[in-house]
Amino acid sequence: MFSADGVAAPLRHALFRRIWLASLLSNFGLMIQSVGAAWAMTQMTSSADKVALVQTALMLPIMLISMPAGAIADMYDRRVVSLMALMIALTGATALTVLARFGLVTPEILLAFCFVIGSGMALFGPAWQASVSEQVPAETLPSAVALNGISYNIARSFGPAIGGIVVATAGAVAAFAANAVLYLPLLIVLFLWRRQSEPSRLPRERLNRAIVSGVRYIANSPSIRIVLARTLATGIAGGSVSALMPLVARDLLHGGAQTYGIMLGAFGMGAVIGALNIGMARKRLSAEASVRGCALIMGVAIAVIAISNSPVITAAALVLAGSVWMLAVALFNIGVQLSAPRWVAGRSLAAFQAAIAGGIAIGSWGWGHITDQVGVESALLISAAAMFASPLLGLWLKMPPVGSRTEDADVLADPEVQLLLTGRSGPLVVEIEYRVDQEQARAFHNVMQDVQLSRQRNGAYGWSIARDIADPELWTERYHCPTWLDYLRQRNRSTQAERALHQRAMDFHLGPDPIRVRRMLERPFGSVRWKDDTPDRAGAEVVPVSSVGGSTT
Repeated sequence: MFSADGVAAPLRHALFRRIWLASLLSNFGLMIQSVGAAWAMTQMTSSADKVALVQTALMLPIMLISMPAGAIADMYDRRVVSLMALMIALTGATALTVLARFGLVTPEILLAFCFVIGSGMALFGPAWQASVSEQVPAETLPSAVALNGISYNIARSFGPAIGGIVVATAGAVAAFAANAVLYLPLLIVLFLWRRQSEPSRLPRERLNRAIVSGVRYIANSPSIRIVLARTLATGIAGGSVSALMPLVARDLLHGGAQTYGIMLGAFGMGAVIGALNIGMARKRLSAEASVRGCALIMGVAIAVIAISNSPVITAAALVLAGSVWMLAVALFNIGVQLSAPRWVAGRSLAAFQAAIAGGIAIGSWGWGHITDQVGVESALLISAAAMFASPLLGLWLKMPPVGSRTEDADVLADPEVQLLLTGRSGPLVVEIEYRVDQEQARAFHNVMQDVQLSRQRNGAYGWSIARDIADPELWTERYHCPTWLDYLRQRNRSTQAERALHQRAMDFHLGPDPIRVRRMLERPFGSVRWKDDTPDRAGAEVVPVSSVGGSTT
């Protein structure tokens, strides 16, 4: 269990252990609050649509703001971002408690404050998850990801049952108050964490540019795109379980708040079982086989929930559903986290959160509407059918293999230049000339297609590859970056695997002369508007540049 690949191995590290235990308490608070909110809504309205909207209100912010949240997590100190996010959630929970205490909560107010709390957690999620790699060694990162899932699902196993008891004995006000109080341990632990961060030698990107950079990285990463698409589909198809659980407890099982809490606890207990078996699943099955199996098993479990009137049978089906749900989501999470380099880790994880939360939010809204039309049982059966059909996506979007973490490459020295440049000088055009044996032309062109994705996901625009019609051995790769600072960022974002890819391309080069690299200012007005002896020119902000080089493009 405590071996390097054991699921509990990260707990040997004191920092991770403290944060993990505090996050466990915070997750308990969230579960108790969600039970209180969902049950309070069932008491205020009989509309299945509004009951399902509680889950939508909690999850929708993650879909809407997770990419800006991921950019903020990559740009600023992740500890500070986490603290600010928790303060937003704490403020929302405290205000909801006060309003509920004085009987001022309406369905609309309840949904609004669920949205505020969800917004805080949406900002918190990418910073917290991206900081896990700073708390444990690389070899225990998959186990740390699994443990964070276990933390949530331990709370989900017992928190709803506790929440049901709290709501049944003291009302929703007590549930809201418990959530507010249980944020405090995590706030204290993060406040005491003395995070060591290496300041970037380049100015941070503006928020809008950072968001664009994150989106472009994901758009040019086929493996991450596939994982996100499968995550979204799974969230939509399986979102019926969490969205309709209050109605399952009330209408199918004819129970109360305690029954609802127990059913959610059964789902969470199954999720813990699933998380504990992630390592075994990764060793024995491919990612695609695991995800397909999880979808089929969950489809069976949802169908049983739909037709069962027995709390015992429903709880057993929920344990099974929770196990395979957690296993699939954890595989998606690990796949994204191990594929993204450090500079874009927060934004990649934010995209994953947006995909799973967006799927659940869209699914919750949709399943609520379907339930209003055809009833709980029929809605769940439709959801089961959707889960059965979801493995067909693997025919077009096959899950990529999950390997080891992508390692950042060493920082390259800034290239030398003869022009005086500022950080905003640009656009900068880069041309790289290769001389390739004509018999190797097809192989070289195939490698350059991968180089294109590498350049574009790290910040290059307008990439092209051209072949000289008068000299067929001569190939020219061309791309541009908006500014000089963007170019410096782009050339240092490459991972070790990408550097190896670039070297494969350069290995095709023939002849005694090195590969020629030209870096040109496309709009050189700023470089000619002053005379060489003008004092203002000497006082300009200077950022160093490169000449002709081999691998330092």
